[in-house]
Amino acid sequence: MRVNYSLKQINDIVNGKLLGDPSALIESIVTDTRNYISTDHPIFIALQGKKGNGHQYLEDAYNKGIVNFIVSETPSNQFKKANYLIVDNTLETLQKWAAFHRSKFNIPVIGITGSNGKTIIKEWIYHFLRENYNIIRSPKSYNSQLGVPLSL
Repeated sequence: MRVNYSLKQINDIVNGKLLGDPSALIESIVTDTRNYISTDHPIFIALQGKKGNGHQYLEDAYNKGIVNFIVSETPSNQFKKANYLIVDNTLETLQKWAAFHRSKFNIPVIGITGSNGKTIIKEWIYHFLRENYNIIRSPKSYNSQLGVPLSL
């Protein structure tokens, strides 16, 4: 996800507790260190789920050059020159930030629901409308509680 916010701006949106440099620039979002390719000014969001806890990967993210973090657990071992935004729920924080970001644009939205076939319908709509309209679509099958905010 490509963004352009300061850590203070994000904190103003989500009302967390900021530790570190409020002027730190955030230009990209990382939720999985396994897929991380170095970018300028990333923030790592430590998501928690049934299968894992992103807080276990803070050190890995830091070792890969990430110094900005959104966490729900205050790290016992804080890294030098790292910035932390501490929130109650990291997924809800991402969703709130994405909703704020989306509110800055006046672009029509087409929502596709159902049990099966959402991604192929999305691709068909894109294919049929792309010559006459400027279409923005979610990458891959980003239609989950995590994927939608990352798409935005």
